[in-house]
Amino acid sequence: MDNPDPAGVPPLQARDVLVVAAVAIPAAGSGQGPSGTLVDFRECQSMRAAEDMAVWGSLERCLTDKEALEYWRGNPYEERQLFLARIGSEPVGLCSVTFPLRDNTATAGIEVLVVPRWRRQGIGRALLGHVEAVAHSRGRSSLGGFHEIPLDASGHGAGRLAAKSGAGHLPLDHPASAFALSSGYQLEQVERSSRLALPVAGDRLARLEAEGIARAECYTLTAWDDRCPEELVAAFARLKERMSTDAPTAGMDWEREDWDAARVRGDESALVRSGVQSSVAAAVHRPTGELVAYTVLTWRPEVPESLIQQDTLVSAEHRGHRLGMLVKVANLRRAQEKWLPARSVLTWNASENQHMLAINTALGFKPAGYEGEWQKRLG
Repeated sequence: MDNPDPAGVPPLQARDVLVVAAVAIPAAGSGQGPSGTLVDFRECQSMRAAEDMAVWGSLERCLTDKEALEYWRGNPYEERQLFLARIGSEPVGLCSVTFPLRDNTATAGIEVLVVPRWRRQGIGRALLGHVEAVAHSRGRSSLGGFHEIPLDASGHGAGRLAAKSGAGHLPLDHPASAFALSSGYQLEQVERSSRLALPVAGDRLARLEAEGIARAECYTLTAWDDRCPEELVAAFARLKERMSTDAPTAGMDWEREDWDAARVRGDESALVRSGVQSSVAAAVHRPTGELVAYTVLTWRPEVPESLIQQDTLVSAEHRGHRLGMLVKVANLRRAQEKWLPARSVLTWNASENQHMLAINTALGFKPAGYEGEWQKRLG
């Protein structure tokens, strides 16, 4: 979502023509293609990096070049379109739209970013209109977008906007909130980002593990790096499918995703091509042999100090046995042994997901910021 610009920026002139053009992304294995193919892509990456450094002081939330190239190529399950905006030869912003292809085919994801010195000139509104029109032309009737703000910016101002989920709020005077509201979007959900300092003390992990084991006598832990064992991949796909519905999504128009072994393998291969390493810890129900819980951590050599906590899920019928804590403890131990430069873990949880937030708090996670999940339904 758009942000304001400091005072003193001259208004757009009649000669300032905004041109929005699709960014060409070379196919995997084709190299960079003709000279200049990646110029627009690099401009977009530079904008994102500059924004993250200005807001967060780090690049841990920013995709690396390899990750971004792989992401914007899309896959059989999602089409992704990236656009660069210029005035003359100067890049002034970007926007994007994503289209699920196998499920959730009434939805589209949108993003808008404007270079700081060009904000409050109507560019954000023009870019939003562009991607909304693209989505509408594809028959999408529900648009979703998000923005995240640091913890120290989340409490300023008198007004607060509560999420429709009933949990969490954002400051009304934040420019991104004002932009979304004025554009017809509603705040469906607020997620909390949290950070865990590494290493976690061994005695804390041992205590939490012992408390969990006492309630999980029917379960065995297993783990893998990068690629799920063949004998577990079908069960892992079932858990990934459940992740799309069991994780809180508030009022977002999101239906169950269709996962199978082929989709899992495609996801794993994309991570490897992106230069991302992953560690998975999971729980198996011994009486049935079924995989019933998992958690994922990822690490990037280009951002060695930071781990990203990805999915964590416990099947509904197996909750109450501390499996969420057990798989997280096991995976943190593995990560601390494998990725020695890492100094923190970053994760996101819906504000209404009090159970997972309690697990994270017990591990030592501290609030870092808040993310608004916005939705607009087209008439």
